[in-house]
This record gives sequence, C-alpha cells and structure tokens, in this order.
Amino acid sequence: MTEQQPIKVLLVDDHEMVRIGLAAVLGTEEGIEVVGEAGNGQDGLRLAKAYDPDVVLMDLVMEGMDGIETTRRLLEQQPECRVIVLTSFLDDEKMYPVIEAGAFSYLLKTSRASEIADAIRAAARGQSVLESQVASKMMNRFRRPAQTEAQPHEELTEREMEVLQLIAQGKSNQEIADELFIGIKTVKYHLTNMFSKLGVEDRTQAAIYAHRNGLAE
Repeated sequence: MTEQQPIKVLLVDDHEMVRIGLAAVLGTEEGIEVVGEAGNGQDGLRLAKAYDPDVVLMDLVMEGMDGIETTRRLLEQQPECRVIVLTSFLDDEKMYPVIEAGAFSYLLKTSRASEIADAIRAAARGQSVLESQVASKMMNRFRRPAQTEAQPHEELTEREMEVLQLIAQGKSNQEIADELFIGIKTVKYHLTNMFSKLGVEDRTQAAIYAHRNGLAE
C-alpha cells in the first residue's frame, strides 16, 4: 500500500445499524475506503479473502463464530492484515484472548468517529492503539507478581506438618502419638496422607524432604 492508495477497511459486526453507521462515517474520512461489510465471522473470512483489506474492524460478540476465533482464523489466512477490535466489552475473558489471537488494536464502541479513523490510520502505519481502560488493565496484569508453583508441603495440614517435623527428628510412631496425644492409628493415617502429598514412599524419604526444605525443627 502506497500513500496514494486508500486504506481498505472491512467491517465485521452482527448489528446492521452499527455497520451502516460506521460505513457512513468512515466514508467521509480522507484516505479510508470501506470495501465490505460482514454480519458474522464466516462472511468476514470470506470477504477478507475476496477484498484483501488492510484493516478489519472486528466485533467480539457475534452468533456462530465469535470475534476471537474470527480474528485467529483471519490472521492465519492473511497475516499482514491489521485487526482492530471494536466492542462494548472490557471483561478479561474476551479482551485477553482476542489480543493473544493477534488483534492489533482494541477500541470501545463509545469511541468517537475521529478516534476510530485515527486508529485505522495508525494500524496502517503499524502502530497499535489501545483504549485507555484496556491499556490500564493490561499494565495491571503485567505488574502482578508471577505466581510461583506451590510446593508439595504447602498442601499439608497443620497436623501433618507436625508429624513430618517429628519424623525428621527421628521419632517413632509411638513417640509421635505420645507427643501429639493421638492414637497410633491416627498417626498412621496422617503418615499415609502426608506421603501421598509429598510424593514420597516412606519415613526416610519424608525426613530427607523435610531437611532439604528447611522444615525440620
């Protein structure tokens, strides 16, 4: 696409009045040409293949194939195309998957016509535009500390942890029962559960685990 050629835009939205309004507004914008309109994802893929648009304005919630799947398939079909999500939704279940699917920009339908036109021009130049609320949510997501994988001993109950610590001290089942004021059968019950959670086979392996993880007292 050269500077003299208009930016070819395809509209994919299941609301006819939205498509009519967008086509009318964008039709007045210099350098932008609406080449087609689709009311569902399947037609969007078909028209994208036929018209080879530079930019697709994509709704998220549509009957049949939604905007997330349509975006994914469209970019597999035409990886150079820029998808701008234009939606009413800001929930994580829709926002993050469509961005992961390859959406280039994300705008809300409350955006002004001039903002949508500017986003189309920016996309054609290779520049992403994110609604301020979307950018804020994404920044907050990346600021969250990474979740570390839980260690097996974190699954132990308080009583099972006490039994593990006593095993690490070399206590017998009877000694554990006496110290915790519980019966031998109860000790064996806790041992069975503890071995399973730690992924060990016997008291020796359990004691080694306790010492390696700083759990022995």
